[in-house]
Order: sequence, then C-alpha cells, then structure tokens
Amino acid sequence: MNKLIAFLLEHAQIDFAGELTVETVREFLREDPSSGARALMNKLSDDDDLDEMILTLSDCLKEFIRTGVDEKVVDEQIRIYAEA
Repeated sequence: MNKLIAFLLEHAQIDFAGELTVETVREFLREDPSSGARALMNKLSDDDDLDEMILTLSDCLKEFIRTGVDEKVVDEQIRIYAEA
C-alpha cells in the first residue's frame, strides 16, 4: 500500500478549472497595491504568458501536495514566478 500511495502522490497533477484570461487576472489585481501584484501584472502581457504562469504554478504546487496547498503557499509561488 505504501508504494502505491507514494506513486500516486508522486504522479498527482494539479489543474485549475474555469476560464482565466490576462484581463481577468488584471481585474483581480487592479486594486491590489502590493509589490507582488504589480510584478505579476508587469510580467503578464498576453494569454501565452498566462498559460506559462499556470503551468509553472501547477508544477511548483505539486511539491506541496504532501504538506498542504493553502493561500500562503500559492501566494509565495506566484510571487516567485512574478519576480523571476
């Protein structure tokens, strides 16, 4: 059983349901004065950039499946992406 569980955790994938566009992201961040929000808005110029962000974020969040994915972890990973 432990080997099966390890395999499943190792190969789990994170996906995001729902339509998300660069304009939607900008609308979410428009009134956010934080440096993280500004950095992300500057980094996202088109939907290709958004697709890259979503793929990168889902790949990075995979590391946290065992310990938990919460608001703090997602925020941290988005900031790392935006500042890269």
